[in-house]
Amino acid sequence: MSGTGRVGVGVIGAGNISTQYLTNLTSFPDVEVRFIADIDLDRAQFQAQAFGVPGFGTVEQLLADPEIEIVVNLTVPKVHAEVAHQVIAAGKHVWTEKPIALDRESGRALLDAAHAAGLRVATAPDTFLGAGIQTTRRLLESGAIGVPQTALTLMQQPGPESWHPGPDFLFQEGAGPLFDVGPYYVTTLIQLFGPVKKVAAVASKAKPVRTIGSGPRAGETFEVTVPTHVTAVFEFESGQTSQSIFSFDSQIRRTLFEVTGVDGALEVNDPNMFVGDLVLHKGDGTTETITTEGNNAARGTGVVELARAIRAGVPERASGEQAFHALDVMVSTIEAAERGEWVEVASTFVPTPALPEDWSPSEATLGA
Repeated sequence: MSGTGRVGVGVIGAGNISTQYLTNLTSFPDVEVRFIADIDLDRAQFQAQAFGVPGFGTVEQLLADPEIEIVVNLTVPKVHAEVAHQVIAAGKHVWTEKPIALDRESGRALLDAAHAAGLRVATAPDTFLGAGIQTTRRLLESGAIGVPQTALTLMQQPGPESWHPGPDFLFQEGAGPLFDVGPYYVTTLIQLFGPVKKVAAVASKAKPVRTIGSGPRAGETFEVTVPTHVTAVFEFESGQTSQSIFSFDSQIRRTLFEVTGVDGALEVNDPNMFVGDLVLHKGDGTTETITTEGNNAARGTGVVELARAIRAGVPERASGEQAFHALDVMVSTIEAAERGEWVEVASTFVPTPALPEDWSPSEATLGA
């Protein structure tokens, strides 16, 4: 590894989400995608050819490339930690899809291994680096609604089995609405309010079996093993609170993210998106639509931010510690639902500063 210039990137996992990542990563000038690995070599080859990536093959071949400094881990949730450990053992930094792990022990072990090796673990989601949430941070920090007090978030939909060609894993350990979509909301909440102190929750599962609605497996059924509707209350170390619903059981599709302060309220964009309208509700009863300022790119933005942080020797914003705290919050939410009592969240983290308004992953900042 040279330690200067563009950062070499390898991708493990050539499935559905890889297209979004590769579309962006192959266009960002500060990174160079060199290799795609997958257990299905034909799928790896297809994606490599589609995006002009020079190499494809096995994970072992990818990890042997000395020019790859960051490995993007797009495997299914149940092997996120296992694959990330392989990457760290090979002496490379890792960007992993969310969640960072399925349990606290695996997540902490991964971060400890990276720390011991002098390497970094950064984790999706990176949507909070988009113009929407970054503008929200700047507005709240400027006092636009006074001191923020509470947040209300809703994520309701029927579930992804109607459109996803292989949705089984989204209804099993490591997924469900809380672990699959919840990280976008939890990450945004802790970006805005800081660490969570304790959690109360209830959870349910409407259907034990679901049917695939599209693709070559349409009509197949699969077992649902995790809650598909979760209602949670978070109390933050700052004393602020939030209420959230995460549901794959609703025929009413709804996303909502609102922050209320002592002098007003702010409607925030869908945290699963990089951009979206913000509406400021002022204390005098008037409203104002806010134009968002900043990065309008998409998935893969966090990989570029990580690459630049490595070169600059500064902390990355989508850090492993933030991701571990989000995992701890989600695990605590399930435990609170199972126990029927408040659960203390033991971990914490320090949110990084908002991005400058002119920050862009599309600019060349690292040289050749």
